[in-house]
Amino acid sequence: MENLIEQWKKDELALFKGWNFSYIKNRCIEKQPPWNYNGFAKNLVKKSKSILDVATGGGEIFSSFAPFHGNVIAIEGYKPNIAVAKKNLSSLGVKVIESEDTRIWPFKREEFDLVLNRHGGINISETYRVLENNGVFLTQQVGGDNFIDLMAEFNTKPKWPENELEIVVEKMEEIGFGIKEAKKWRGKRIFKDVGAIVYLLKAVPWIVDDFSVDSHLSYLEKLQKKLEKNGKLEFIDTKFFILGVKK
Repeated sequence: MENLIEQWKKDELALFKGWNFSYIKNRCIEKQPPWNYNGFAKNLVKKSKSILDVATGGGEIFSSFAPFHGNVIAIEGYKPNIAVAKKNLSSLGVKVIESEDTRIWPFKREEFDLVLNRHGGINISETYRVLENNGVFLTQQVGGDNFIDLMAEFNTKPKWPENELEIVVEKMEEIGFGIKEAKKWRGKRIFKDVGAIVYLLKAVPWIVDDFSVDSHLSYLEKLQKKLEKNGKLEFIDTKFFILGVKK
């Protein structure tokens, strides 16, 4: 067990930059939903002249939609990601602005014809405000019960249980969006070792508050026993997808 704990501490300290999980690529199997968010977004970008990408992370996904045309802005509220996003996006003509996804955005009314949001907080009123009439909103979201069983292993609960497809669609329709597509998916995230979970929990600090190997060692040891018994660790992975148009 001492060797395992030593490895977990190495995983805890491993570099996490932008929103890049390549460090655990071969240690974590992430099933994908049946839709293709990236393909949808790229096709929409080709037709758009004023684009806002919300919660761009390090710009890793958004940069893959290039080339861009016209006024293109990405916002990100997590400070460690800002410099990474600027490095990845500035050369593509994208302006990166530090702004929280769930706060008031520093943009004019009807400034964009396309708003993208992949795994960021949904700000329905601001999205509606900054979209022009007939503007498009495309989002892929992490469901409110995502990793609910992983959180239970650490005696904690989801922070945004209301982030569910039916609730979000209802709110969007109330404000004036027409819903063109709405889908949800429930799958599994498979971990081959406990250290990969350690890395995830340090990289995404809102899953388990104040996580560290030392303070959560007993929980990690229980997970290790489950791993040895079952050969893998599986947890609930939920996502949903919405394509909406401002009426």
